[in-house]
Amino acid sequence: MQFTKMQGAGNDYVYVDCFAHPMPADPAKLAMRVADRHYGIGGDGLILICPSDKADARMRMFNADGSESEMCGNGVRCVAKYVHDHGIAKKTPLKIETGNGVLDIGLEIVDGKAARATVDMGRPILEAAKIPVAMKGIAADARVVDVPLFDHVSPEAFAGWSTQVGLESKVTCVSMGNPHLMIYVGNVAAVPLETIGPILENAPIFPRRINVHFVEVHNAGELTMRTWERGSGITLACGTGASAVCVAGALTGRHSRKVLAHLPGGDLELRWAEDDHVFMTGPAVEVFQGEIAD
Repeated sequence: MQFTKMQGAGNDYVYVDCFAHPMPADPAKLAMRVADRHYGIGGDGLILICPSDKADARMRMFNADGSESEMCGNGVRCVAKYVHDHGIAKKTPLKIETGNGVLDIGLEIVDGKAARATVDMGRPILEAAKIPVAMKGIAADARVVDVPLFDHVSPEAFAGWSTQVGLESKVTCVSMGNPHLMIYVGNVAAVPLETIGPILENAPIFPRRINVHFVEVHNAGELTMRTWERGSGITLACGTGASAVCVAGALTGRHSRKVLAHLPGGDLELRWAEDDHVFMTGPAVEVFQGEIAD
């Protein structure tokens, strides 16, 4: 099987061109195999670049644990780069079909190749039932904005470090086609993400699990975030997560609707426009191509 390794702000996936090659028989099993950083290729998961009857290409994304996810903001930028650079549809903007609908992606072309991309991530989903979030006392159509954390999650998981990191006890949830939880702290680097991440991801109040983001706001236009991704664990970046963080911070007055987000793998530019769409701009890089035994 031929593959291409690509990354967007350090969020790396193994990509398979299903225009040129057959669809893998068991993508979930394949994702677990190729994502293994010791015995496989290494990555945050597997992304299939497929034909579409409604867009220039279709993206299917599988996490490192084999679960299929609706969307990946960093991944879709790389899909658009591949579609352009490999001649599947040599134009900009491109339309890419995802589990969250068809997205428009504008490309910045340098020497004939896509270097950066701006994705129209669509409108955020804010109703609790649609995220989905099942918190006691919160109506299905209500927003989960600045909700007291310890009303829904045991404080025992935060014992010993919450004061050290300046944990704020209110959280916000947003869906960008996949669910996200935002928690604000004064020192994001000190959060024991490997410990608290899986606890929150699998908390009973999140019926489809959730992506967890700890956020440190520097000023009205700048923040730093760290992510525990549903199904993949700690990742260097999360594009849908950064988009959700942009919305959550603007909703709660912590920063403006346009922010620069610093992630461990690089920077992403976010803008929640007046038409309610979120736009994300960031890099898309092809690392190498290879072949792995079937």
